[in-house]
Amino acid sequence: MKSCKLIRNAGESYHGKQGLDYFAGISKESAESEAICMHLLTIPPGASARPHYHENHESAIFVLEGEAEMRHGPKLEHVMRAKAGDFVYIPAGVPHQPYNPTDKPVRAVIARTDPNEQESVVMLG
Repeated sequence: MKSCKLIRNAGESYHGKQGLDYFAGISKESAESEAICMHLLTIPPGASARPHYHENHESAIFVLEGEAEMRHGPKLEHVMRAKAGDFVYIPAGVPHQPYNPTDKPVRAVIARTDPNEQESVVMLG
């Protein structure tokens, strides 16, 4: 029988293929989820993820504090700036590269339609 789960204190941290550190929240591993994961991400000042996309999975982000930028598009030709209070949607398969060009940390909640957070990550170049 399935049951509700409480994950306290954002679980353990892990280093993702993308090059950033995440705090594990909801995932297949932590909550036996079947179609979603949700984690906390802190991007330190000057840090950047490596270019990547999530095969067959959508991502939704809510920026809690700070300001980040994200290159996106087939050749990472577009740039989007997101700040505290903004929501960001990334369709499945869209290349992107978030980074923090500021001198303050960025904190965000990330949700994805992949319960195994790192399985759908495809690195570029």
